[in-house]
Amino acid sequence: MNRHSAVNKPNAKVMTTADAAALPVDFSRAKTRASLAAAFALGAGLVFLVGFAQSAALHDAAHDTRHAMAFPCH
Repeated sequence: MNRHSAVNKPNAKVMTTADAAALPVDFSRAKTRASLAAAFALGAGLVFLVGFAQSAALHDAAHDTRHAMAFPCH
């Protein structure tokens, strides 16, 4: 038997989609900008780090991606 099941807990409340829709969501500009900045930094970091990798396969994959994005690399 699953120990996480609501069946084992008679007083447990099962969350429904109506309950989930009522949860507060923060759509502030600061949080959105912070998320976008973090995603951009992660993506740029991956492109640059893999581009300078010593492994030929990793470098070639990043090199081809940079050419596809018109990124100057030569």
